[in-house]
Amino acid sequence: MEAPLYNQSAQAVGTVQLPDKIFQVPMNQDLLYQITTSQLSNQRQVIAHAKGRGEVRGGGRKPWAQKGTGRARHGSIRSPIWKGGGATFGPTKERDFKKKINKRAARKALGVVLSSKVNDGQILFIDTIQFANQKTKEADGVMKSLARVLLGDKTRKVTPKTLLIVPTNQEKKAIERTVCNLPYVTLMEARNMNALTTLSYPYVIMLKDSVPVLEKTLENKKGRQERAAASTAA
Repeated sequence: MEAPLYNQSAQAVGTVQLPDKIFQVPMNQDLLYQITTSQLSNQRQVIAHAKGRGEVRGGGRKPWAQKGTGRARHGSIRSPIWKGGGATFGPTKERDFKKKINKRAARKALGVVLSSKVNDGQILFIDTIQFANQKTKEADGVMKSLARVLLGDKTRKVTPKTLLIVPTNQEKKAIERTVCNLPYVTLMEARNMNALTTLSYPYVIMLKDSVPVLEKTLENKKGRQERAAASTAA
């Protein structure tokens, strides 16, 4: 399929060819739910931790004799029934919330998200992006001009959260200093895209050179083997 191509001045300059296996994937809500919830679980940091009786300081000596005092028997003042004792069945930092994510499922989920955004007009493709003066004000003007194309509303003052995709780390470093102070823009390399991050942003602006990088990243081993076999046979 083809999509309109713009320059950083928000002017149409042509079209860009998009691979159907990435930008024409049918919607699969069950897959999206599984992948996004798994990614959220994998990002979860276990902080809450309650000390048990073996972790609380002190209590090594038996408080009084087992027999002969008339009082209840106790082995440690750090027992859970004592004040200052350890917690019983409290949360521990040894909990593991990580879930396994199959690579092919994660690739397909990203394709589902990208396809949905293309169909809804939430992705804008640009040929290149360069800032002559390396000023945040300049970057703000460029991003707002591109946002107007996505929104179709030139009177809107609030710029929505946007994910800016660049093909390589070299391009990222070239513009990172200029856009890093824009609170509504997040810069990311194409090879690091995932379903959860892409879904978190209403709009995506992607450099056209990011498309082949994304295609190479998302292709599975089977596809590479098939193309290698075809080229060998030819």
